[in-house]
Amino acid sequence: MLDLGTSFLASLDRAPDGLALVDGPVRLTYRQWYERISAAVAGLDALGLRPGDHLVTVLQNRWEAATLHWACQFAGVVMTPLNWRAKPDEVDFCLDDCDATAVVFEEVSAASVRESTRAGAVRRVALEDALPGEYAFADLLALDAEPAVPRVGAEAWSLMLYTSGTTSQPKGVPRRHRAERAAAVAHVAQNLYRRGERTLGVMPLYHTMGVRSLLSMSLIAGAFVCLPRFDVARALELIESERITNLYLVPTLYHDLVHHERFAAADISSVRKLGFAGASMTTGLLRQLDAAFRPELFVNHYGSSEIYTFTIDQDATRKPGSAGRSGINQRIGVAKLGTTSAHDRAAPGEEGEIVALLAGDEAFEGYWRRPDADAKALRDGWYFTGDTGYIDPEGDLFVTGRVDDMIITGGENVSPVEIESCLSLHPAVAEVAVVGLPDERWGKVVAAFVKRRGDVGEAELDAFCRESGLANYKRPRRIVFVQDIPKSPVGKLLRRKLVAGEYAPETPSRSDKQASP
Repeated sequence: MLDLGTSFLASLDRAPDGLALVDGPVRLTYRQWYERISAAVAGLDALGLRPGDHLVTVLQNRWEAATLHWACQFAGVVMTPLNWRAKPDEVDFCLDDCDATAVVFEEVSAASVRESTRAGAVRRVALEDALPGEYAFADLLALDAEPAVPRVGAEAWSLMLYTSGTTSQPKGVPRRHRAERAAAVAHVAQNLYRRGERTLGVMPLYHTMGVRSLLSMSLIAGAFVCLPRFDVARALELIESERITNLYLVPTLYHDLVHHERFAAADISSVRKLGFAGASMTTGLLRQLDAAFRPELFVNHYGSSEIYTFTIDQDATRKPGSAGRSGINQRIGVAKLGTTSAHDRAAPGEEGEIVALLAGDEAFEGYWRRPDADAKALRDGWYFTGDTGYIDPEGDLFVTGRVDDMIITGGENVSPVEIESCLSLHPAVAEVAVVGLPDERWGKVVAAFVKRRGDVGEAELDAFCRESGLANYKRPRRIVFVQDIPKSPVGKLLRRKLVAGEYAPETPSRSDKQASP
């Protein structure tokens, strides 16, 4: 298996004059980008970074972030990207946890880095307006540089992503060059990417989807078109002006795209392939996207930072809700809920915890300095994902939620995803999230939080659920209309905020009637 530096050189051989990177006025061919990557490697040397050191970046998706990612692959430095919205204490935790040697930041993240107590002990690099004691990125890039050559092999650490840490401190997920390249090769194959594809580089480079987009484009002499943060109008402009050929987004961003006022007039004809991951997509949104784009390929990708690909369904509309079957480099199964053994499997159709084989080419080997987390998640050579799901009689996987999200009401297990998919088909429902709320009698009751796009009340939605065939015990006992559904920076639904009451109710403007039990 090639290391990633050598992999980039192979891309350079194939298409030296092919468009590689776009970021506003910055347009670089592979030859030009290689020169900047080589300069960045010289800059890392000047900072004193050596193979195995961690470089923390707190950057949006811009050409500097993509360039540093590749420079680290050549230099053997472990790229360790953080959310650019990270607070000072979060920066502190990660800098300390990975023993960072340096941190690179930009204007939008400067305050958090400069207020971080731990950042004062590492080399600090500012993309704009460096203060005394800080390095200016432009100065580092201006150093004399020889053409970069790979300094490490495929077994070296390439990248360390941090999990979201919604219930505890984030966990570092270190990944080797060989696992990263295997994941990128599989991504190309499973999405049927061709030479010269162009992708919208908006999924953040601190997220596995963003990294996969970046690496997969290099393998096919494709172009990574940067969009620093998601803005629907700007995304539509780039799709049209840069002739984007494939999109790989979380469902929330697709939702915002097709519901934007400019979407109907936008030229999206260049987009032939759609891919999504990060969350389940409702049946309603699947149908909207299929009708709007008429894609050649519509891929549902299910995976994680730890093991990039679990399953793939290359025809997402074929069986709405299905995550498909094991990816090229993987085997998956469903273990019984609460079991301690990956070999204690659920029966077909029975809901359990999804497990993935650790021997797969894309798999990680354990969390960074977290033996407690390893003991919980890694058993019998399998990774316990924390996701619930079942395999139907035809062998397709259905992901139903998180183990912690399962609603047990009156002794019955209820998956939020099934109810969300049902309600999403109502034309007046823009978005919906379902959680279990404490109840003295039932333990928990099913509650649906709905963002409306039209005039609809609780009684009508309850009737819609009845008529859809949803089992009586699964029907929402409470329906709450909200201004927005809370989500993470990468568009993942934050059910815990709804349970905690951290949402803004919709201003009453309609005569809503309580749904009958």
